[in-house]
Amino acid sequence: MIGGESLLLLISIDILKIPLHQEALWLTILAIGTVNLYTWLRLKTDTPVTEMEIFSQLAIDVLAIASLLYLTGGATNPFTWIFLLPVILTAIVLPHAYTWYMVILTTSLYTFLIPYHANLTAVEPHLMLMDMDMANMSASMHNMQDEEFLNFHIFGMWFGFVCSAGLVAFFSVELSNTIKAGERRLAEAREKTLQDERIIALGTLAASAAHDMGTPLGTMAIIAHELKDEYSPEVHTELHEKMQIMQDQINRCKQALSVMSASAGELRAESGHIKKLSDYLDEVLMQWRSQQPGVKLNLLINPKAPLTQAILAELTLTHSMINILNNAAEVSSLDKGIDFSINPCTVENFVGIRIRDYGPGISNKLIDKIGKVPINESNQGLGVGLFLTFSIIKRLGGTIEISNAPTGGACVDIILPLVPLN
Repeated sequence: MIGGESLLLLISIDILKIPLHQEALWLTILAIGTVNLYTWLRLKTDTPVTEMEIFSQLAIDVLAIASLLYLTGGATNPFTWIFLLPVILTAIVLPHAYTWYMVILTTSLYTFLIPYHANLTAVEPHLMLMDMDMANMSASMHNMQDEEFLNFHIFGMWFGFVCSAGLVAFFSVELSNTIKAGERRLAEAREKTLQDERIIALGTLAASAAHDMGTPLGTMAIIAHELKDEYSPEVHTELHEKMQIMQDQINRCKQALSVMSASAGELRAESGHIKKLSDYLDEVLMQWRSQQPGVKLNLLINPKAPLTQAILAELTLTHSMINILNNAAEVSSLDKGIDFSINPCTVENFVGIRIRDYGPGISNKLIDKIGKVPINESNQGLGVGLFLTFSIIKRLGGTIEISNAPTGGACVDIILPLVPLN
């Protein structure tokens, strides 16, 4: 607005040679600039902007417009249409009550500008004593001046219409884009809310399942222990070996149920501590090795990887990465195994981790759904586990993407935030 006013003022004075009250006009524009400077500083504070403050800003704009119109012909100025802009903005941005206040303000100022305004040119009075020739010449000159003024006024009205059409179109497009951006953010918030509701439901089911299965597993553990005691290991060697396997599997089930309870909200004390990245990844891989001892792991470490920095070692993150490794191990052949790559990230204080399998890959239809909703494709290892994994990594400030490698197999790219190491 300040730029447009300054440009129009320079064109009117230097090109159109219209005599204007330059000093007062420049002082008015300077006052508007001062208010804008204050507003710019105000927006840097954390205090929220109220509706009354927005209305006050629009009211100041209206008073500035009225001052400019007062100095440039008042209601005869072809740019009086600009009073409509604050009314339109108030109607779109603020509640209806403020719109009527703005209508009253603009209408009152417009009415005031009809009788009261600064004259642009000094009109000389007709001389009372003149002969007929002088009178005819004077009348002819006044007619020419009136025609010139009418042509200039018509041009001003046309130019005002062009500017008004452009400004209204500009504001309409900007407001439309703002509304669309707000709707997009609301849609993303709704999607995140639905996803959080699914996670809460899954967490509740996990806690319920852990509670319901705890007693049967405890009973099975007692029976297995008693059977080992009843049969001599020297005589029933094969039975003892099978019973030992059964006890190991029962203990593993108990550990999995403990993790489910932790994921449902009963987080252990050791969860969420700061740890060196290299030590944390060693811990994750060692824990996975204990579950998958026969799977080949190709560890690829980029020399520039930030292994000496620290990461938030959270229990849910550990089990998310183990879940991805288990999914990769299920589809890869024993001779090729899986790749675990640690790479630097283009963004500072982040690390990139890639887990690749050498299986058949993932269909494009499933890639678009993974991480958004639980998928009932348990034979491909893409069920609830990956849905929770996506949610956990995003909650920690990271990103995760799944794609198919050009030479076969699927790749899971994880970017995790790092923290300062004390």
